[in-house]
Amino acid sequence: MEFMIKWTAKGERRRIMNIKKQYKGIFYIILSAFCFSLMDMFVRMSGDLPSIQKSFFRNIVAAVFGCILVLKEKDSFQWKKGSGKYLILRSLFGTLGILCNFYAIDHLALADASMLNKMSPFFVVIFSFLFLKEKVTAAQILLVMGAFGGSLFVVKPTVSNLDLIPSLIGLLGGLGAGAAYTMVRKLGTVGIKGPFIVFFFSTFSCVITLPWLIFDYHAMTLWQVLVLLLAGLCAAGGQFAITAAYCYAPASEISIYDYTKVIFSMVLGFVMFQQIPDFYSWVGYVIICLMAVLMFFYNKKRGAR
Repeated sequence: MEFMIKWTAKGERRRIMNIKKQYKGIFYIILSAFCFSLMDMFVRMSGDLPSIQKSFFRNIVAAVFGCILVLKEKDSFQWKKGSGKYLILRSLFGTLGILCNFYAIDHLALADASMLNKMSPFFVVIFSFLFLKEKVTAAQILLVMGAFGGSLFVVKPTVSNLDLIPSLIGLLGGLGAGAAYTMVRKLGTVGIKGPFIVFFFSTFSCVITLPWLIFDYHAMTLWQVLVLLLAGLCAAGGQFAITAAYCYAPASEISIYDYTKVIFSMVLGFVMFQQIPDFYSWVGYVIICLMAVLMFFYNKKRGAR
């Protein structure tokens, strides 16, 4: 009897501990969403500069922070056999995603650019099937199709729509981010640590964009340098916060809270730039978020089984 009481008490303590970890995970993923929303805002505030130049300053800050973490955690720098191509693919797709996202931020409402970038989880489903050979169910295919249907309301593909090209580029940014996250998942399965992935990607991206920066450098004011450095700090904060979130709780429990970034972007876009999404964008937001919620609960139920 005494053993049963101790066993029950131990189980209750474990349950309470898991709930606390889940709450911490939710807090950190919402913090990450807020940091990335601030990053978008600072990128927009930096003015009429090439997306490549903005990307360089954003990544140089992340590279410095990543380097510090790699040096601090010596076991983070572990080159696993066969990981090279996935690190390069992660970096190429990630750089594409950032450049396209920054271009969309400069030419669209912050909320629209944010929502198109948040198509990345649906692209993950596609790329996981193509690259990782993961099984995709009929329900997941329908949800992905529904999300793409919602994205059409945001993109508004008409000949007279002046935002069509920026919207398509924003969607391409979501594709790049989805492919990059898929490579991160693959790297995680072979034991590559998060700080090294961040350091490698940020450094790689800086090296790739450096030639364009040298030959097509646009002079910047002190204000532009400041806001781009702030964008880099917010990006680093967002990356570390989302890493912490997934250390406390699995993606199946907290990933849906990452969509709070769209809410933060709408508020910041309205307050800072007087941006108000149109009716069709609102319809697209509702459809994409609904598909994300359904995907979240479907994956959670599937994982439980």
